[in-house]
Amino acid sequence: MDTPILILLISLLLLSSLPPLFSVSSPHDTLTASSSLFVSDVLISKNGIFSAGFYSVGENAYCFSIWFTERTFDGDLTVVWMANRDRPVNGERSKLSLLKSGNLILTDAPQFTVWSTNTKSISPLYLQLLNTGNLVLRNRSGSMKVWESFDSPTDTLLPNQPITRNSKLVSSRSHKNFSSGFYSLFFDYDNVLHLLFDGEGASSMYWPDPWLISWAAGRNTWNNSATAAFNSSGYFRSSDAFKFKASDYGIGVWRRLRMDVDGNVRLYSLDEGKRIWNVSWQAISQPCRIHGVCGPNAMCNYDHPGENAGRRCSCLPGYKAKNLTDWSLGCEPEFNLSCNAAESGFIKLPHVEFYGYDIKFYGNYTYERCEKVCLQSCKCYGFNFKFNRDSGYYNCYPKSLLLNGYRSPAFGDPLYLRLPKASVTFFAHRKQEIGLHCPSTTQNLLLDRGYKKPKQNRMLQFMVWFASAFGGFEIIFICIVWLLLYKTQQRSSENTQSYLQNVSGFRKFTYAELKKATRNFREEIRRGGSGIVYKGVLSDRRVAAIKRLNEANQGEAEFLAEVSIIGRVNHMNLIEIWGYCVEGNHRLLVYEYMECGSLGENLISGTLDWEKRFDIVVGSARGLAYLHEECLEWVLHCDVNPQNILLDSNFQSKVADFGLFKLVNRGGGGKNSSFTSVRGTRGCMAPEWISNLPITSKVDVYSYGVVVLEMVTGKSPMTTGGQGSGNTGEMEQRGLVKWVREKMNGNGDNELWLEEIIDPVMKGKCDLRKMGILVQVALECVKDDEDARPTMSQVIERLLPH
Repeated sequence: MDTPILILLISLLLLSSLPPLFSVSSPHDTLTASSSLFVSDVLISKNGIFSAGFYSVGENAYCFSIWFTERTFDGDLTVVWMANRDRPVNGERSKLSLLKSGNLILTDAPQFTVWSTNTKSISPLYLQLLNTGNLVLRNRSGSMKVWESFDSPTDTLLPNQPITRNSKLVSSRSHKNFSSGFYSLFFDYDNVLHLLFDGEGASSMYWPDPWLISWAAGRNTWNNSATAAFNSSGYFRSSDAFKFKASDYGIGVWRRLRMDVDGNVRLYSLDEGKRIWNVSWQAISQPCRIHGVCGPNAMCNYDHPGENAGRRCSCLPGYKAKNLTDWSLGCEPEFNLSCNAAESGFIKLPHVEFYGYDIKFYGNYTYERCEKVCLQSCKCYGFNFKFNRDSGYYNCYPKSLLLNGYRSPAFGDPLYLRLPKASVTFFAHRKQEIGLHCPSTTQNLLLDRGYKKPKQNRMLQFMVWFASAFGGFEIIFICIVWLLLYKTQQRSSENTQSYLQNVSGFRKFTYAELKKATRNFREEIRRGGSGIVYKGVLSDRRVAAIKRLNEANQGEAEFLAEVSIIGRVNHMNLIEIWGYCVEGNHRLLVYEYMECGSLGENLISGTLDWEKRFDIVVGSARGLAYLHEECLEWVLHCDVNPQNILLDSNFQSKVADFGLFKLVNRGGGGKNSSFTSVRGTRGCMAPEWISNLPITSKVDVYSYGVVVLEMVTGKSPMTTGGQGSGNTGEMEQRGLVKWVREKMNGNGDNELWLEEIIDPVMKGKCDLRKMGILVQVALECVKDDEDARPTMSQVIERLLPH
């Protein structure tokens, strides 16, 4: 190619990559087609009341928003709408653009589209901020609205803006964190306007009062319009017959209805002289009745009597706050509660009620019977014992979750809180402190994304570069050739990473990201032979388990090759892997976080009943069967043990740490003797490891069988001794297996020997027929001859016969 032509093409390419030199100048109320708003640009309505533009929600983090132009007395802006409240954008080069196609899009820097109206139009459109605070997208004649912000509110309604069955108000997370929170106002399927608490792991309706049927609460379900709004005078009317007037009812006042961060809905009126928003109506006059306000294991109280009392939160005795800046997270126990009824007791908390989450309702019960019911359940953390004046007797309400706690002299009955018996006396005589005011948290959002370096857009710099290009053409040509060669060499690694990120969501994290997520690897969850696992919170607020692998000399290419296989493994009974980090000697894997911890922890605490244990046995078998027989590569686990079987919030099992020891090519027939050292956990290892026999998938089958016996007996394989073994080490390792076999062979009565070996927690509460099958399958799995052991798919067939 001729040199001048090549340089011209390069110049045109560089020019095409430059950002627009012009944007909409402020103040205007309109954005025309093929134009953009940048961070410094603002639309202002003709009456000057409302502005729209990029609102700062943190350090270099912005949301496209609508707000009242004039600030309040304390200097704050009153935001009434946000387009991208959960996905803030960068402050540099981010823009809102109205395309020729009629679509309005918000781009981040501008490499990510974070929000869009998803509109199309053949004729040109324009965007206008109206005097009502409504942002509308309409055709040139103004006769047709294609999109409007009034149809998609965030946490605020303005006068004559409706809420319908297709929209809802969602609170912010806090006063300074504008992302979606836990509370919402919406029309439910019964066409009634409701308030909902939707927290982490729990949700409930709390307005109208949930114990009232609709007509008793003054609501009408026989309507099909499902719409509500308030007019400029402050009169609110809903299609379900709910209505109210502002305390300063009348025209000439700006008002807004807001779903507040504390779970209350309030109508605010603006005092323009003082620049203060005054509450002119609120849905709930007693804020402690709002669900979830203090989080789990905490109770709500007031500073002083009266409707305007300030709200305080305090932890229950024996519990501590998870985060003093965010009471919605509640409190966590400072003790380990045993399932053994003899090790638990109760303390009386007068005038305290916890609404909802009853294990069961028991009518006409004595205190002794109610206490016994709670002690018999590992899930019972306390009970309300309430006198029913209509019936003349007491009712028992054992609680599976201590949420929505409220202390008030109006409650004549107490809550009995379950605690370890050793702690009951201490807490019964300890003065209970009322917690701090529920604080408003301040959160500076930091965008944590990688951006391509923008090109310089100054004309002088471009001309200098262009002139220099003539003299350095040969160098440029050499660089281009070198880059092509380099790209060719790196293509394999890039394709792998691109495939993982685009198809499975599996991504590469930086070490700095994970260090920040774990707060410098502060909270350790567990540790094993391959590394230590820490709890962390990622930048997108997902809670993760981050495993820091033991440092090795494995190269990056080799690590990526292995982790690419692990990342593609996907099964409901296998832990989900979200990503990895490889920097220098640092090797980390990022997993989903499992709320209920490991199987081993739950066996020790005695929280698992028969049904849960059987489900865990089946789920673990399914996960291992998938690894051995169904996934793209044949993956041996090599360390199946109770610590590597994790449980989610519903106690569903997921096998973890698979693929970390060895990935075996399916074409190799499944045999591999190239392991340089023994793998696994003492007590769960197959004899092949000790006898130096070829390692196959049957080593996982053996370990699985030992784990099943642990679940059945409640005993560790390292603590049950066998008699008559000449090898002390082998006796110690194989004690549990040998003990179960001796019990089975020494007693002809099937039910009798089963009763002798099963965990005392399950005695009288399990299906002995299914238990017998389970033990037989486990003993087949732990046979010394690997060929005599079943495959994991055969195990599932035995446990779940058709």
